[in-house]
Amino acid sequence: MITNTVRIEHSLPGRTRFYISKVIEPGQIECWLRSFPGVRSAVYTQMTGSILVYHDLEISLVKLRQFIFSFLKINNPSEWLSSVWKQIAPIVSSITMFVANWYIQKSPASIMWKHTFHLGAMVTAIATSFNVIKDGILNLFKEKKGNANTLTAASIFASLYIGNPGSALVITIMSTISELLTEYTSQQTKQYIHSVLELDTCYAWKVNEEGIEEKVSLEEIQVGDRVVVFTGEKIPADGVVIEGYGTADESSITGEYMPKELKKDECVYAGSVLQNGHLIVIVEKVGDDTAISRIVKLLEEAQEKQAPIQNIADTLAEKMIPVSFGLALLTLLLTRNVNRSMNMLVIDFICGIKLSTATALYASIGRAAKKGAIVKGSHHIEEMSKLTTIILDKTGTITEGAPVVQHVIACEGYQQEDVIRFAATAEKNSSHPIADAIVKQASKWGIPIPMRDNNAQVETVVGKGISTFLDGKQIFVGSLRFMNESKIKVDHFLHKLEKDENVIYVAYDQTLIGVVSIFDKIRSGMHRTVQHLRKQGIDDIIMLTGDKRTVAREMARRLRLNWYHAEALPEDKATYVKHYGKRGSVMMVGDGINDAPALAHADVGVTMGAKRTDIASEASDVIITSDNPEMLSELVGLSRKTMNIIKQNFIVTFAINGLAILFGALGIFSPIVGAAIHNAATIGVVINSARILWTGDESNESKVLCSA
Repeated sequence: MITNTVRIEHSLPGRTRFYISKVIEPGQIECWLRSFPGVRSAVYTQMTGSILVYHDLEISLVKLRQFIFSFLKINNPSEWLSSVWKQIAPIVSSITMFVANWYIQKSPASIMWKHTFHLGAMVTAIATSFNVIKDGILNLFKEKKGNANTLTAASIFASLYIGNPGSALVITIMSTISELLTEYTSQQTKQYIHSVLELDTCYAWKVNEEGIEEKVSLEEIQVGDRVVVFTGEKIPADGVVIEGYGTADESSITGEYMPKELKKDECVYAGSVLQNGHLIVIVEKVGDDTAISRIVKLLEEAQEKQAPIQNIADTLAEKMIPVSFGLALLTLLLTRNVNRSMNMLVIDFICGIKLSTATALYASIGRAAKKGAIVKGSHHIEEMSKLTTIILDKTGTITEGAPVVQHVIACEGYQQEDVIRFAATAEKNSSHPIADAIVKQASKWGIPIPMRDNNAQVETVVGKGISTFLDGKQIFVGSLRFMNESKIKVDHFLHKLEKDENVIYVAYDQTLIGVVSIFDKIRSGMHRTVQHLRKQGIDDIIMLTGDKRTVAREMARRLRLNWYHAEALPEDKATYVKHYGKRGSVMMVGDGINDAPALAHADVGVTMGAKRTDIASEASDVIITSDNPEMLSELVGLSRKTMNIIKQNFIVTFAINGLAILFGALGIFSPIVGAAIHNAATIGVVINSARILWTGDESNESKVLCSA
């Protein structure tokens, strides 16, 4: 395929070498590339199949590579034309034969010519519809029931029986076009996913034991290896930056179009493009374990999961098949007119309902993917359109999930540095945002973090705190509830704290040694998200948090939420979700391990943000890969738009085809006109569904600014 014939062989600032597997004319490709803005020179070598390009530093290598693709498509159209011709050949041949037969039959040609073209039209109708006829007949015998193709096959044979091959050809033409439109939309969704998420690099620069960079195939990269990424290259594996800095385009993973600044300890993802800079990355995930591979797999699986409305459409369509046959028989008995009876077969409700519903849901999943949201099944699109309550976890969802230390209060003769040292000893291997804040504070103050006792385990009590041992004595870091359960006295210290402070208690050897005050900012865009959700008709917006009641109350007041539940443990969160679920459809939004039970019990579980845990992602129905909370309101808006389009299609399909059946039964128009009206309606509703994928971002209540 053309999309696999070009790759970036090597790149330095202002100098990139592309490998092109197909031999082409040097002068043509060189002239073509020099027309690209920012390209200063291009030299193609047929022997090596590579082209060396000198360009401006700020040039996009991704766009430059796509520019080369466009050259190959223009100059090597045979493969593309072959694929297109296979799809349109039945349509072209049917239209050609329909026009030719109509012209001959109307002309003063001889009987022999008229008979020949009549016979040719019949053969063409059967040949171009062979697969449809075969499927319709086989389904009738194997499943003991008809399907849409059974009805189509019956109408084609009925047309031929009454000597009207033109009607059969029109049925073939219009039904093939509507099928192609549906397939095209589905393929566009898949192609978009693959083109954006494709890890199309086949090599990596691995740092060997001697510290030398060597080029190896991607299959040779293992977890724990160090790889170097240069400007313009795709990052080959998920990992963590251990040296260097740069700017990466992570839009394919997160949906964020703003480049991300990368430095030491930042996470990077396979498939991201390093726009500038130089990184050394230690590999954490390779192959199918990378984020990009999991996203592609989830999106491909999503298209196989049908929504309830899709099942209704399929069931309704199946039930309409015997109705169509029954109407045809009844019309024949009442009118003794085969043409009128034929209209009952060439006009049906099946195609419009099934094709447009499937198309709308496929397009919606693709549209969400483009914005950085992975919807794991089309049934979640339908469920989101019916939401009455949205429950938001606080840390990492409402807030940035990157809290910082405000101040430290020490007691019992200990210093502030001691409090941070003991807290960091317990927290340094934890992935919790508060642990990160404490460890960063230790680094900021230049405090060495001691190693915990040999064989000492770190015990985590989810939603409460963490403990370990140092010098034979136990460290406790956590909430007031955790201190009370651990039999540590804190009452004498409570008067020193502000009532609305969010604090972490630190104890050593069963004695409270101090507290760490933590502050976490409300995530940018969260106020707008809440406003937009309310405008979309969602009145109940609730917050769940493990924080103390005073902190939760203040957060809920700032965001004007309906209610909040504080000091909630993981099992409490699941209980609250089930409670609100009795009133209507509930969406739960979270990102941590402690949110997983609640996500699993919600009608729609959403995990959001780059810091989301794998467990939360597994438990959720929708994954928002970016940290942009406004994606929540965009998803709700997209789901409602999708369901409205599906309902429009139902109404249009029944109205147009219902009238067509009535007029056909009355003999107002012929089967060929009936077939044209029916299939035109089908094409119309399919296009109406497909516009979800085709149309650009709309300015609506769920958005303040339109993004690219």
